[in-house]
Amino acid sequence: MGRYTALRSFVLVAEKGSFAAAAQVEGVTPVVMGRRLTALERRLGVQLLHRSTRGLTLTELGERFLESSQQLLHDFDAAEDSISSGRSAVRGHLVVSAPAAFGRRHVGPHAAAFRQQYPDLRLSFNFTDSVADLVREGYDLGIRIGEVRDPNYVALRLFPNQRVVCGTPAYFEQYGVPRIPEDLARHNCLAFNLQGGQQQGWTFVREGKLFAVRVDGDLACNDGELLYDWVKQGLGIGWRSTWEIQAELRRGELVTVLDEFALPGYDIQAVYPQQRYLPAKVRAFIEFLRGVYNVEGYWDEEG
Repeated sequence: MGRYTALRSFVLVAEKGSFAAAAQVEGVTPVVMGRRLTALERRLGVQLLHRSTRGLTLTELGERFLESSQQLLHDFDAAEDSISSGRSAVRGHLVVSAPAAFGRRHVGPHAAAFRQQYPDLRLSFNFTDSVADLVREGYDLGIRIGEVRDPNYVALRLFPNQRVVCGTPAYFEQYGVPRIPEDLARHNCLAFNLQGGQQQGWTFVREGKLFAVRVDGDLACNDGELLYDWVKQGLGIGWRSTWEIQAELRRGELVTVLDEFALPGYDIQAVYPQQRYLPAKVRAFIEFLRGVYNVEGYWDEEG
């Protein structure tokens, strides 16, 4: 972690009064902010914050360090801004990774409209259900569905999403409706078998705690779109994202079950490596997709 990031994190936590509020500004989790502050205190050899159930307060040394840190950040930003003319131009080559089915349906089709706005920009997409290492593989941006745990990445929500269990009305009429997640053991569950996928089972929430249920079925594959098609055909039930099945739910072709146990906050997110200044091309694409996805009725018209 760079010193600039450490100072900025400390100032944000002090100014916002909580790790959660500061984390929202940075686009990371409160746990990441807490680790940053702990590392900074360890490096300095002093305690900057008092942590208690009532909240956060600055120590005497923390108050002194806050003032100097704020001035340092201000001076740094002013120096960088003074030589950054032209930095806001949207040009160059933008390389984007996205899940295969989502990319084909909700990223690629919007490329032409985006380039009309920014004709000096070249776009390259890689749509795969493997989780790409953005830094090692040279991506500017990744689209991810669900939680992003790597503290080296910034994740910004593009649109809310949930992970739900679903199937056709005919399937549930024939085989019954599961009432609790453990009932899935008696159902044909169509699972994703790519490495890093659903080997640990399908995840749910009960009384505020996450838990996984191992599932089994007579069909599995490493392609999300094929799983989606199998579920629509009534061959079994799936654990799918609401972005993918919204149109079918509206038409009554699919229904959800176990909703009270559904995993919340499995959002559609834009992910990029931690960096002080976000390139204009990345910022522009994120804002463009947000605009597209938040048009009323967009998801109902898909599928």
